[in-house]
Amino acid sequence: MNDLFVYTLRLGDDALISAQRTAEWIAAAPQLEEDVALGNIGLDQLGQARSLLQYAGAVEGAGRSEDDLAYLRDERDFLNLQLCELPNGDFAHAMARLLYFATYQQLLYDELRGCDDEQLAGVAGKAVKEVAYHVDHATQWVLRLGDGTEESHRRMELALDALWPYTAEMFESDELVRRLAVAVDPSTLQDEWTRRVMAVIDESTCGRPSASYQHSGGRQGRHTEHLGYLLAELQHVARSYPGATW
Repeated sequence: MNDLFVYTLRLGDDALISAQRTAEWIAAAPQLEEDVALGNIGLDQLGQARSLLQYAGAVEGAGRSEDDLAYLRDERDFLNLQLCELPNGDFAHAMARLLYFATYQQLLYDELRGCDDEQLAGVAGKAVKEVAYHVDHATQWVLRLGDGTEESHRRMELALDALWPYTAEMFESDELVRRLAVAVDPSTLQDEWTRRVMAVIDESTCGRPSASYQHSGGRQGRHTEHLGYLLAELQHVARSYPGATW
């Protein structure tokens, strides 16, 4: 399988699945302003997914469109990080995940916008500006909840701890990344990601999370039980009315 296709698919799947989870907060967030903010963040992620999946389809050369890749693949064909597919939980979980994932995306896109592939560099150049806002939004909420009431502190700390075992997968390198000249080796991002995330956690007064076990497998199509349910909702209309346009 084409290395560039797989690499682009990985990034597109991350953005698509994260967009779907983020969209679940629309009309369910704790404040009206958050409905709007998270809706905008979800649309940013969806825009990234569309650009990346469209390019992946072109690179593959099999005639599959962005819609085909989003709606007509099965669970094992998705290559997203497991962190992106986990259920939302409470609002603290949503902000912890956004802090972890958006900080990773910001570092990744910042490197990728300097690559020799014009399409990937263009997507990354636009996305890095969007993701900077996502990081800031998550940071402000982690600080507010962590250094707020006793209950908000407890929930924020639990969320940071619960999601931590899914963070190491973001930095796993493999032969595909090492073969593909335009790819960013994610292992080179880990130290700076840890520095930035821990600075936020320390300022929030929450304890630093740790885990003896880290989950993995998303890049190889091995997922949690939650992705199947997410895809059933995401793909329902397209699969129920094949060939329909709107």
